[in-house]
Amino acid sequence: MNRKDTPEDFSYNKTWEQIETMLRKAEQKQNQHYLKIQKGTREERVYHMRNYKALEGVVKGLRWVLGDKNIEHPLE
Repeated sequence: MNRKDTPEDFSYNKTWEQIETMLRKAEQKQNQHYLKIQKGTREERVYHMRNYKALEGVVKGLRWVLGDKNIEHPLE
């Protein structure tokens, strides 16, 4: 949380199914970027690489929330 966030700013009402769906979508989008890294101009590849790497963090965070035993604490 940043300094402006308070507990009232969060609803804590997401279901496991919603989190799993978000993980699936993030992995699919990451795969799309991976495929596009393989072709295109240098500028296009750089764009897709950035997005791929950003989604790597999203996927790791969601897997950690779901309790994936192969994912260490994100900040360690």
